Amino acid sequence: MRFVDEYRDAGKARVLAAEIASRCEPGRRYTFMEVCGGHTHTIYKHGLEDHLPENVVLVHGPGCPVCVIPMGRVDDAIHIAAQPDVIMTSFGDMTRVPGGRGSFLDAKAAGADIRMVYSPLDALRIAQANPDRRVVFMAIGFETTAPSTAMTVLRAAAEGVCNFSVFCNHVMIIPAIKAILDSPDLRLDGFIGPGHVSAVIGCEPYEFIARDYGKPLVVAGFEPLDILQSVHMLLGQLASGRAEVANQYARVVPWKGNRTAMEAIARVMRLRPHFEWRGLGFISQSALMLADEYAAFDAERIFELPGVRVADPKACQCGEVLKGVLRPWECKVFGTACTPETPIGTCMVSSEGACAAYYNFGRFSRDRVREATRA
Repeated sequence: MRFVDEYRDAGKARVLAAEIASRCEPGRRYTFMEVCGGHTHTIYKHGLEDHLPENVVLVHGPGCPVCVIPMGRVDDAIHIAAQPDVIMTSFGDMTRVPGGRGSFLDAKAAGADIRMVYSPLDALRIAQANPDRRVVFMAIGFETTAPSTAMTVLRAAAEGVCNFSVFCNHVMIIPAIKAILDSPDLRLDGFIGPGHVSAVIGCEPYEFIARDYGKPLVVAGFEPLDILQSVHMLLGQLASGRAEVANQYARVVPWKGNRTAMEAIARVMRLRPHFEWRGLGFISQSALMLADEYAAFDAERIFELPGVRVADPKACQCGEVLKGVLRPWECKVFGTACTPETPIGTCMVSSEGACAAYYNFGRFSRDRVREATRA
């Protein structure tokens, strides 16, 4: 297939749905976790869950980079933004994420100079245009966005831009998946693997999931037929008693990943001993920081940070949603006190958040129309 509409063909979707239903063992429940928030939005935007049999359940995982940032890190960033002569820059989906002291938008309203950018290179250009100001880029994301941050630091070093720095919050997908697998709260039959992250790291890092935990994983694209084919492939493995890593998204994801991107990360960044994830707690060696050679561009070393751990609001159950223990509509405040206009938690703020996907596409309960069972 060459065009997007071919990946959204309703006739092909019905054929796949029928084949999925035929592969399901009667009386058995299948639970698959789609790790990436982009997959969650595809599922509910296109009504894919309605094409699946009753006993095939999709749950959301910790694949939204904004959603896993703890409130204390947001407060640290706001603290930096409040310093004299600082311009804080960030992606747009970070601006409304609540910390203990409010969000970036609240800090901006109070006088902080906080600007939305589309890439770290935008932040570097702002630094070049404002040599008398200190410009900080709020770096977030999994391995998907870490290479662009690394390459920007390399450019800043090469061009001698001394007023540019990075507040690094890049996290890694493998430790998060392992934390899910080690959690006693959830029983999974397999994973729909993240497409964007895998375009950087490849498929090999997931092999421990099949080898050590006996769970299949299929790296998937983001179109409706990609998701349905991935479910079909997972069920095929389970039906034949196999647990393997498969690549449905081969048109984009190389098995061994993007060597150039990984080399940039390895050159500029190092593993943190530990890092706090929203909903998952502290996970060892699960995040990145700038290497000592680039300490001059590390905002955590330039500025003195409060570093205070902030508990989530008691009403917010984002942690359980991120672990797949709760569906968004099972949260006590979903769709009432917590909406995209008045978000309490990160899962509702982020454009990739599971709660935002459920809310925006009308999933307020477990009620579903089962296309796969229609005559």
